[in-house]
Amino acid sequence: MPTLQLTPLLHCRSSLLSPENSVFRHRKLRLRCSDQRQALFSRIAPVYDNLNDLLSLGQHRVWKRMAVSWSGAKRGDNVLDICCGSGDLAFLLSEKVGLDGQVIGVDFSRNQLLIASSRQQERSTLCYTNIEWLEGDALNLPFSDKNFDAITMGYGLRNVTDKERAVEEIFRVLKPGCKASILDFNKSMEPITGVIQEWMIDNIVVPVATNYGLAEEYRYLKSSIQEYLTGIGAACSCGWVFRCQIL
Repeated sequence: MPTLQLTPLLHCRSSLLSPENSVFRHRKLRLRCSDQRQALFSRIAPVYDNLNDLLSLGQHRVWKRMAVSWSGAKRGDNVLDICCGSGDLAFLLSEKVGLDGQVIGVDFSRNQLLIASSRQQERSTLCYTNIEWLEGDALNLPFSDKNFDAITMGYGLRNVTDKERAVEEIFRVLKPGCKASILDFNKSMEPITGVIQEWMIDNIVVPVATNYGLAEEYRYLKSSIQEYLTGIGAACSCGWVFRCQIL
C-alpha cells in the first residue's frame, strides 16, 4: 500500500475556516482532546471497519444511512461529518450532496484519517472527490459560525471529553434551520435491555476484540455507554439516531 501524506487540512476551502482558527494554530492547540482516547482510536484504526461489520452483523451500515438521511443533506450542500473515523458517513454524505456540494470529515485520529483518505483514493465514484479530511478537535472546530447545511456525528459524542461543549460547537457552525444527526449506542432505560447489552459487550464484543489484541480498548465501550446521555430517537438495535435543528 502506498504511503499517504495527510496534512492537517487537505485542500479545504479557505472560506470555511474562521480567521482566528488557522489550520496551523488549530493543529498545535488540540484543545481539550483526551490523549488517551486519541491513542485508543489510533490503535484500533487498522481493524475498526472489520470489527464494526463483525460485531453488528453489518447493521451499522443501515444505521449510518439512517443518520445521513435524517441530516437532510441534499445536492449542493456544504456538510460536515464530525469524528468521521474511516469515512463511512462522509462517503454517504458525498453521494447526497454530489459534485456541486462539499463534504468535510473531521477526526482527531490521524491514523483513522489516513485510512479514510486511502479508501477515497481506491474508489472510483466521481462524487467522492468532493470530500476533504481535516485532523481537528470536535470541541474546537476551526470553522466560522453558521457554515454548514447539515452535520453528522457517528459514534463520536459518546467519546468526547466534554459533551456539552461538543454540542455547542455543532450548533455554532450549523446554519439556522439546518439539522445535525447524531448516531451512537443507546443507554437503555429498560433494565432488561441494559442487562442484555452489558452481557453482549462482556461475552461477544470483548472476546471478539481479544482476537485482534484489542480487549482493553473494547472494554472501554461499556463504561462509555454508562456515562452517556439518554435521549429520544429512532431506536435501531444497539444503535440509535437523534437529530437536532437550529431554528
